[in-house]
Amino acid sequence: MNQPEISIVIPVFNSSQIMDELYNRISVSLNTKCEYELIFVNDGSTDTSWEKITRLTQQFPSITGINLRKNSGQDNALLAGLRIAQGNYVAIMDDDLQHNPTDILKLYAQCKKGYDVCYANFSELKQNKIKNAGSNVNGKMAEFLISKPKEIYLSPFKIINKSTVSDIAKFAGPYPYIDGIILTITKNLTQITAEHQPRFSGKSNYTFSKSLSVFMKLFTGFSVVPLRIATVTGVAATLIGFCLSLKYLYDYFIARNTVEGWTTTVVLIIFFGGSILTTLGIIGEYIGRMYLTLNNKPQYSISEIVRSNSDAK
Repeated sequence: MNQPEISIVIPVFNSSQIMDELYNRISVSLNTKCEYELIFVNDGSTDTSWEKITRLTQQFPSITGINLRKNSGQDNALLAGLRIAQGNYVAIMDDDLQHNPTDILKLYAQCKKGYDVCYANFSELKQNKIKNAGSNVNGKMAEFLISKPKEIYLSPFKIINKSTVSDIAKFAGPYPYIDGIILTITKNLTQITAEHQPRFSGKSNYTFSKSLSVFMKLFTGFSVVPLRIATVTGVAATLIGFCLSLKYLYDYFIARNTVEGWTTTVVLIIFFGGSILTTLGIIGEYIGRMYLTLNNKPQYSISEIVRSNSDAK
């Protein structure tokens, strides 16, 4: 296989019914237009997705399949694909055909103008309202925590130049968040308008827990702002407790308007409980992630890699 201009990395999870159509549409969109390679990362699917990927590598050129031993999460699966991608540009897209393969070349053309990353900005998202709400919350948090430009939509459909991909691939922590890594590397971003397609087949693999996982990666993995918020909250709780303490002491000694033992209990709960409990969970999350990182928790484990026969070395 010649050096590909574009590598396309697609994490696959329980999408066996879509694989053939996904390949066909990508092939129609890119054949004769540029050299490309396809990298499918099977993220612990419980259906026949891996068998479909293996068959595609046997039938068509320029396809690589990576089979992970267990479900490691979308961002970990993407890292596995990014680390073997050979293209000068690497496109990332979902496996459900809600991202139109015809937009890959549009992303590529825009990114070639000198940008590090080009995102697809969807005019209308054809997905459930809960998923939309989760995306909106995570987007707003990214603005606050890691200075995401307000005009940029952190779409899972994007293209990245090779040097930026090389920097992303260096990330060694067990909780990667690709967009978070991108925003710590570069602010040279752009986007194009694209149409979001209905899911081709089956039901969405999205769950609330996945959205929460993204939120926690963003919240504790790429910023110390939460710790600063905890500090400010603790100080504020202490000040409020101090002010209320003065009030209750006034009631006790001067106004003589009190219930026996109640003043002491309330003051202690407000003063200590407000400052400690607010921060305990956040600090614990940081410590837990640090512990797993220091103990080299693997991002993923690859059981098998298959390539098209014409690509074998």
